[in-house]
Amino acid sequence: MMNDCCDILFIATAACQIASCLNDDELGLLAADMVLLSDALGAIAVRRSLKDEDSDKCDTPPACSHLF
Repeated sequence: MMNDCCDILFIATAACQIASCLNDDELGLLAADMVLLSDALGAIAVRRSLKDEDSDKCDTPPACSHLF
């Protein structure tokens, strides 16, 4: 549990340091870009997990395997 707190403190400290260097418009744009990055990383992680599960089920590749 303490490890989670250290991660949160590190991220909050980084956010404060970054925010001190940006104006409001730049900060808003960076925040939106970070949300996009987070969503993309989450989607990649899910696709990897599904790919691993599919590879255990059969030898025939799924129709959308080129997307993974």
